[in-house]
Amino acid sequence: MKVKYITLALFFGIIATIKAQENTIHKSNAGIKGGYNLAAVSFDGDGETEQRHSFHVGVYGESFISESFSIQPELMYSQQGYVITDSNGTFTQKLNYINLPLMLKAYPSQNFFLEAGPQIGLAVSHKEEYEGLFSSSQEFDPKSFDWGFNFGGGFKTDSSISFGVRYHLGLGDLYDESKAYNRVWHFSIGFDL
Repeated sequence: MKVKYITLALFFGIIATIKAQENTIHKSNAGIKGGYNLAAVSFDGDGETEQRHSFHVGVYGESFISESFSIQPELMYSQQGYVITDSNGTFTQKLNYINLPLMLKAYPSQNFFLEAGPQIGLAVSHKEEYEGLFSSSQEFDPKSFDWGFNFGGGFKTDSSISFGVRYHLGLGDLYDESKAYNRVWHFSIGFDL
């Protein structure tokens, strides 16, 4: 009788172990993601402007190259730009991009990930807004191409919902006449499909 119970316990223990191992192996996937941006610009190394509050949305595909590492290309629409406030009023530069990040992700544990990788961006629209004592119709034309480097981390639930924080360090000049670089914090939520 004891042998029967021990055999049953071992059998169910082996099945539970196999199921647990199946759950720890990541599978390649695709999904949608979106979230909140805090965007600013660094001018000539003199510090950053005030932040523009905006959003991003897009799609991704994640391919695992090993049990703990994956490559994740993305196609994202991202509202960026900056705000400058002085005694005359507020100037807002709204810059909207189609960005293509390529992230290398590391999973040090089942649900936690770190990520880093390059990004290129194409400016699809821009708009200047003036508020306060002055008004102007002057346009500041940004370059249409941007590039930089991203790094961040996040948490992915067992139900394939991910929460991430990412920082974009822009390395391409925004304008011809001055050194200005994008700086963007992305707070996102993603859903595997």
